[in-house]
Amino acid sequence: MTTPSTHEITNLLVAWSEGDKGALEKLTPLVYHELHRLAQGYLRRERAGHTLQTSALVNEAYLRLIDANGMRWQNRAHFFAVSAQLMRHILVDFARSRRNLKRGGDAQHVSLDDAFTIGPERSAELVALDDALTDLARLDERQSKVVELRFFGGLTVDETALALQVSSKTVLRDWEFARAWLQRELTREDGR
Repeated sequence: MTTPSTHEITNLLVAWSEGDKGALEKLTPLVYHELHRLAQGYLRRERAGHTLQTSALVNEAYLRLIDANGMRWQNRAHFFAVSAQLMRHILVDFARSRRNLKRGGDAQHVSLDDAFTIGPERSAELVALDDALTDLARLDERQSKVVELRFFGGLTVDETALALQVSSKTVLRDWEFARAWLQRELTREDGR
């Protein structure tokens, strides 16, 4: 199968925004692979043995995307930016619900030899990162979006610039500042 052009995806997104249900049917197979790649990127950062599978994350995000009535899609980058944001929220909600389980419902099964070598669960790190990104968004919404699109969404500098309608230089500047700010905040939370 050939890779669909950005223009083709954008045209289908615009048609779908305008109520063309046939456009959604044509769009789905064109974006599925990229949504799957985004989900894999997210889950690669999770702890080993994460119970949410890539396909489940894609399907949940896809269901939320098609339920987004009234969404005016601008282009391919906008679609994948929203997709990345949805996947982040799905994973954070999942991590929070797992963290809130009582009586060992989320306990990891490990051998006695491994018991002292396992660090904090990745889900706790994801929740901490989400909290820090929320704090950053209060200070600078665009910098928070840059991190979300680049780190979670896997978008390039140019794709991020297109999605946010800013220059690539602005994205790079925001990316550097936001990474430093988040590092400081996450280190402070760890007590280091």
